[in-house]
Order: sequence, then C-alpha cells, then structure tokens
Amino acid sequence: GAVGILHAGLIPLLVFKLKTESDEIQELILDTLSNCLRVEASEALATGAITILKEKLKHSSAAIRSKAAWVLLEIGTHPEGKSVICEEVTPVLVSLLEDTDPEVQASATGALMFATVKPQGRFSALGAEAIPPLLKLVAEETSKARLSAIKTLTMLAELPEGRKTLLDHTDTFQRCLNDPCEAVKRAAKIAISVIKWKP
Repeated sequence: GAVGILHAGLIPLLVFKLKTESDEIQELILDTLSNCLRVEASEALATGAITILKEKLKHSSAAIRSKAAWVLLEIGTHPEGKSVICEEVTPVLVSLLEDTDPEVQASATGALMFATVKPQGRFSALGAEAIPPLLKLVAEETSKARLSAIKTLTMLAELPEGRKTLLDHTDTFQRCLNDPCEAVKRAAKIAISVIKWKP
C-alpha cells in the first residue's frame, strides 16, 4: 500500500491535507505518512513536510503530537531527513521529552535518537538542554522511552561537553544494568563505557 501511495504521487497531497482536516483525519494521515516515509522520504521533504509536522508537535491532541513525532522519526531514518530534523526540529523534540503523555515522550525520544546520529544533531540537542529530561526518562523504570533515551545520551556523551555533564550521572545508567530487558542492559553498558572513556 505504501509503495502504491508513493507511486501515485500522493505524499504532497497528504502533507497539505494535514493543514485543513479534522483531528481524526489528521491522525489517519499521520499513520499513512509514517508507513510511506519508512520507504521513501524525499518527496515529503520536498513538500515542506517538516514545517507542518513541527507545528503538529505543538498540537493540543496528544495522539497528534505523538504521531507527528513518529513521522519525524521515520523521516530521520533517511540521511537527508536527519539533516533537516537536526536544523529545524530538535528543540521542539527536546521540549516533548517532558510531555505528560508517555506515547509522545517515546516518539519524541525516538526521533531525537535518529537526529543525534549526526554531529550537528548532537550539538543542537545539547544546546536545547536535552540531557536533564533524557536522564529523567532513563531513571523512570516504567518509561517507554527508556531505551531510546539511553541511546541518545550515549551519542551526546561522544561530545566532550556531554561527557563532562554525564560523568556525574553514571549511577543512573548503573541502575539500568539490573533491568529485566536485555536491550536496556546492553545499552546502559555501552553508555557507561562511552561516558567513562578518556581520550
């Protein structure tokens, strides 16, 4: 289905419809875009989707905020998408780390994780004060965003400034080493080694 939508050239139309449709329809459009952008993101980028999605991150509906962050996550899996997200959306994603809705937090953390793969995304996240809310998500054992938060902090620890800040918080990662989830344990172990690395 996603390939069919892409071949029919419907992405620009779907992006445009996000401005005018009711909330329920917007949710369906965001779900559709998420599936399509997993395959190909260039058309969405060309139609200015990032600007519209950035607005949707501030929507009053938690479902729309979460789905918009998820679409950005899909865009961020493509190299050209990462750059645009780094430049334009990182500060808004950081503000959503403290959203009241756990789904929104999880989607925003996932999108941020892809954005921080690039050095400019790391600088942008550090500048937007991402470390305190990310640490809070790591410390919450029930957080859906926990794994993505650990991985994002690991990337921020690759910058000297990030490493310096995180050196005071290795105990937060240490506690994750007893987590029942194998992926969380593994990610925490990597985070600790990156934070403690000495040049």
